[in-house]
Amino acid sequence: MKKLTILLLVAIFYGCKTPSSQKSVDEIDKKVDSLLSIMTLQEKIGQMNQYNGFWNVTGPAPNEGDAAKKYEHLKNGWVGSMLNVRGVKEVKEVQKIAVEQSRLGIPLIIGFDVIHGYETQSPIPLAEAASWDLNAIKKSAKMAAKEAAAAGINWTFAPMVDISRDARWGRVMEGAGEDPYLGSVIAKARVEGFQGEDLSNPLTIAACAKHFAGYGFAEAGKDYNTVDVGTSTLQNIIFPPFKAAIESDVKTFMNAFNELNGIPATGNTYLQRKVLKSEWNFNGFVVSDWGSIMEMTYHGYAANIQNAAEIAVNAGSDMDMESYAYVNHLYDLVQEGKVLETDINDAVKRILRVKFELGLFDNPYLYCDETREKEILGSKEIQDAALDMAKKSIVLLKNEGNMLPLAKNGQKIALIGALAADKNSPLGSWRIAAKDNSAVSVLEGMQQYKGNSLTYTKGADVYNGDTNFIFEVNINTSDTSGFSEAATAAKNADVVLMVLGEVGYQSGEGRSRTSLDLPGVQQKLLETVYQANKNVVLVLNNGRPLAINWAQENIPAIVEAWQLGSQTGNAVAQVLYGDYNPSGKLPMTFPKHVGQVPLYYNYKNTGRPGPKKEVFWAHYQDIDNEPLYPFGYGLSYTTFSYSNLKINSVANNKVSVSVSVTNTGKVAGKEVVQLYLQDVVASVTRPVKELKAFEMVSLKPNETKTITFTLTDKALGFYDNNGVFKVESGLFKVFVGGDSKNTMNTEFSLP
Repeated sequence: MKKLTILLLVAIFYGCKTPSSQKSVDEIDKKVDSLLSIMTLQEKIGQMNQYNGFWNVTGPAPNEGDAAKKYEHLKNGWVGSMLNVRGVKEVKEVQKIAVEQSRLGIPLIIGFDVIHGYETQSPIPLAEAASWDLNAIKKSAKMAAKEAAAAGINWTFAPMVDISRDARWGRVMEGAGEDPYLGSVIAKARVEGFQGEDLSNPLTIAACAKHFAGYGFAEAGKDYNTVDVGTSTLQNIIFPPFKAAIESDVKTFMNAFNELNGIPATGNTYLQRKVLKSEWNFNGFVVSDWGSIMEMTYHGYAANIQNAAEIAVNAGSDMDMESYAYVNHLYDLVQEGKVLETDINDAVKRILRVKFELGLFDNPYLYCDETREKEILGSKEIQDAALDMAKKSIVLLKNEGNMLPLAKNGQKIALIGALAADKNSPLGSWRIAAKDNSAVSVLEGMQQYKGNSLTYTKGADVYNGDTNFIFEVNINTSDTSGFSEAATAAKNADVVLMVLGEVGYQSGEGRSRTSLDLPGVQQKLLETVYQANKNVVLVLNNGRPLAINWAQENIPAIVEAWQLGSQTGNAVAQVLYGDYNPSGKLPMTFPKHVGQVPLYYNYKNTGRPGPKKEVFWAHYQDIDNEPLYPFGYGLSYTTFSYSNLKINSVANNKVSVSVSVTNTGKVAGKEVVQLYLQDVVASVTRPVKELKAFEMVSLKPNETKTITFTLTDKALGFYDNNGVFKVESGLFKVFVGGDSKNTMNTEFSLP
């Protein structure tokens, strides 16, 4: 009888199978309205409830405790989504309960943190941003979606599009850095990569723009901390990547843990109802972050969990992730008149619409093909894409005396550092579905080049014991017993490669730092080895900008290799040996000292700019204002020169700018040509420069190309303190170059 009911409902309300690309919004909305009309209030609320995986689905059903209660909710149709259920067998079984045992058989949407890959890990998002290669970033998201979808997942909690200027904040590894323009174009690339052109294609997944809003501006860089920013920063720095995600039709948003100007984001009506759903016309749904509805009680904004549920739903938070607030309290709140059923209906419509677009009503088991899972997970296509992305993410920071690339024959190389042999840390922080120790280590990558003699020694442990996603890393701060062996290895080598930096779990959620130095005893190890042999190449593995002043002053060659994922060792070796010419550019400013943080290139002039001879200007007494490496910085194995910067035309708020770029070196290379703009005098003060356009150009030795940029209203304007976008007349300065500091400049005026 149950199966007959399901089939009748499918026939009446869902219609025949139709690719989502062919379904009109009206068609889907009619089906959603039809289904909504036969749902009870408790079934509607159930669609707004998301549970974490709570038992082994392929094992016996739970019969006691919280798990048994959740299981009953699932059978009753009181669960709309689950997260952290993965693998086709597990997903199919849990979907089967929802579809075949509940009254209406509404399928679940299955969520997972596909942040930089699924089983195969691509570089952390900050590293991918360093590629400045939008096509590669889009493809990386596409491959991550393909692998996750093959494992039964149809929704990712990515991309994180939070702008952050504070390297102390651990989650900088999960975003695109400090710049709203770069962050916006990367947000679009990632959304389009995850979602593809047809969301009902079983190799695409719904994306989620997070965390709305201001999460990256946590005070003191401390995760979950208070955020208090002005209107101009909110409108011109924080909002743009979220708006870009909507322009790419992102299907879901996630609100943020933090409060914004005194109101928790989860209960913030201004953010969710006024801006997102009204002004921006977002028609997807908003999911809370893990437990963030309940956490409004800790903020001191809600009296209890029932009050938190009332605040959150009235503010526009559509789905509750693991607070149990909606499923336990919304029914009574509606009966009491504290929550309108029309608001419940709006939330449920949004959720059901995404499920229709994913094709789940046409086939609830669309993502449950075991053959597809076996063919795709870890496939050569996925691994090749991860390697390509990893190579493009590497940034060459220093190459004094052309230490790099390495000669391929006849050298004795000492490889030093525990991270060089580590097969877990390169996977990064969000590696939930990756197999332990599955990364290609730098040691393994270097061993593939047989022409040189390679000796490896650890030197010192970076951490003590094991690492775990939910616990602090125990960093080695005292054991230097391996230093002598490392120094001996260095003395006997022609070149020393040192792989130093952060453990994978030293960055990410909940992993803020007050120091940006090399952790533990690694700085001492670096100096000890340098005393034994000054021909050192430093390879950094890290998830945030580091303050490496001593290395910049002393070490001849420095390579920023981030945490590059499953293919780390192969990517690093190919760059070190010159089989790939690095072209990455920094998406975040590197400070000289943590005391400079937050440090960013698009700062305001203040009323007391400098430098001046007297002390009365904006500066420090003990260090200059300059960064160690500026935003947009990155070297190549060749060199580039810029010339003939000119304004071609100015008309109707459209400006044409051109510049010539020449490869002045001996090998082919790629250069990211960057254009910055300053609105010199405005009704709201503007930064000293802002990235407005960039283009990657490939050049052979001695080849010159002319790049033309067209600046429109979007580049020329800004949001005032009333949220009104405007383009004002007056003088504009244009800066073009290979990074934010080393530029040519010219100017133009808008009438």
